[in-house]
Amino acid sequence: MSSKPAHLEPSKLGTKEYWDNLYTTEISNHAHDPSDIGTVWFDDSDAQAKMVEYLENLAEEEAIDKTSTSFLDLGCGNGSMLLALCEEQWSGRMMGVDYSAQSVALAQQVAASTSWGQNVQFREWDVIAGPMEHVLEPTLPDEGWDVVLDKGTFDAISLSDEKDAQGRRLCEGYRSRVWQLARRGGIFLITSCNWTEEELRGWFEDKDEPGNPGFSLVGRVNYRTFSFGGAKGQTITTLCFRKATKNSSERPEV
Repeated sequence: MSSKPAHLEPSKLGTKEYWDNLYTTEISNHAHDPSDIGTVWFDDSDAQAKMVEYLENLAEEEAIDKTSTSFLDLGCGNGSMLLALCEEQWSGRMMGVDYSAQSVALAQQVAASTSWGQNVQFREWDVIAGPMEHVLEPTLPDEGWDVVLDKGTFDAISLSDEKDAQGRRLCEGYRSRVWQLARRGGIFLITSCNWTEEELRGWFEDKDEPGNPGFSLVGRVNYRTFSFGGAKGQTITTLCFRKATKNSSERPEV
């Protein structure tokens, strides 16, 4: 079981001001040119398409259902991740959340320019401090989401120098928040450019710590590798975790 990694050095990418300014600019750009939807994070590695492909494979194996699986996208940005799923005929409930009101406005604007955007709800919500009842509703199975998505959000949170009520860096509380958002047996699919596979496992796997539950690794996405100094690696990492259930067993890697 991997140990928890050391913290990253804070940067402006961990500040709300940075994201508010970015999405304000991208709202204006999209208004002038609807084809310009703004930044699609990790597009150079085709991460979004690979995440969608991974979910498609799970559906083909009947691990999840395209008509009923619910999705919560944490740090939705311009909403492209959920809109890409809609384009592939995923029709379950979808919600994208972001602590930047400008991000939500951009996502709604981009969604309105598509023929399937009406199927997605976008909401301003802070994953670290926002009230859980704003995204967990009694109508959801087991009061949680089937799939929780993160494409770069944990990266940004890890770069924040803010502290929570317990005096911890914000990233320290992220795992327990995601745990509450996923239903029992639900999936957490995360993509990161700041953390390696071993480090992500250190952050999110079950540590048997009272009051701080974790997840089990059940799969990964493979990207093009590079060699440096005799070692091989990837520029980004996508891992699939599952929220444990009683007597649950891990499924094979996809």
